[in-house]
Amino acid sequence: MTIDRIWSFAPESGHVEGEDLTGFTVAATDGTIGHVDREAAPHGMRHLVVDTGVWVFGRSVLVPAGVVTGVDGQARKITLACSRGDAKAAPRFQTDSETRDREYLTAVGDYYDRLPPRATTSV
Repeated sequence: MTIDRIWSFAPESGHVEGEDLTGFTVAATDGTIGHVDREAAPHGMRHLVVDTGVWVFGRSVLVPAGVVTGVDGQARKITLACSRGDAKAAPRFQTDSETRDREYLTAVGDYYDRLPPRATTSV
């Protein structure tokens, strides 16, 4: 995946433009990581903020749209091309202002872009 594509949903992901993903369950390749709290696209850097609940001590993680491999609107589930550990090890998301900070978003995009390809599970 190239860095410029990391901020866009892949055409084959099943994402429907305009569909509200808030509340969807988010699953990594090895299990659920949480639920979509909100979506944002500042500077053209589209991403999801995922509330991990108690899994990462009540912390949220930011996931670029290009990491999404599947969106199932009926099941309200999103699958990712990364493991739970990958999501947990991403640059730490601490404040809402970071969702608009180009430098932070670039660091997140670079991190996910460098991950090795993973086999994905169906939605």
